[in-house]
Amino acid sequence: MSISVGDTLPSATFRVSTADGPVPKTTDDVFKGRRVVLFAVPGAFTPTCHKNHLPGYVARADEFKAKGIDTIAVVSVNDPFVMSAWEKASGAEGKILFLADGVAEFSKALDLTFDGSAAGLGLRSKRYSMLVEDGVVKILNVEDVPSKADISSAQALLGQI
Repeated sequence: MSISVGDTLPSATFRVSTADGPVPKTTDDVFKGRRVVLFAVPGAFTPTCHKNHLPGYVARADEFKAKGIDTIAVVSVNDPFVMSAWEKASGAEGKILFLADGVAEFSKALDLTFDGSAAGLGLRSKRYSMLVEDGVVKILNVEDVPSKADISSAQALLGQI
């Protein structure tokens, strides 16, 4: 069963790029004791993710911070090197935390995956946004189609916080 509002996030380990290379970050590292906006994309650099979904969060980062958000994070079933390249190419450095879920550990634990094999992508995360407070999901918006970024957009989530 998919994660729902009121649920605690499952334990998982992401990879985050640093100057010294990829380092592990657990869900506790990212979410414990914090208000976090998390959004997920099917793939870094894919058209909707790169041109529509991520830019809204970058552009509205200050608005989220003004609402008491400690961190804005994006997660994707990509390796940390791709996520690092995407962070740099998108101008999101210092605004968005890029979390690599390379083997879909986190996405599978949320039960928010889909099979993108027909498009050559393999197992991917569904597109969603959520507000997480101290590890508990307070708001959750899951898109019904991977190519849409409407209910999971920065603008939509800002209106709910």
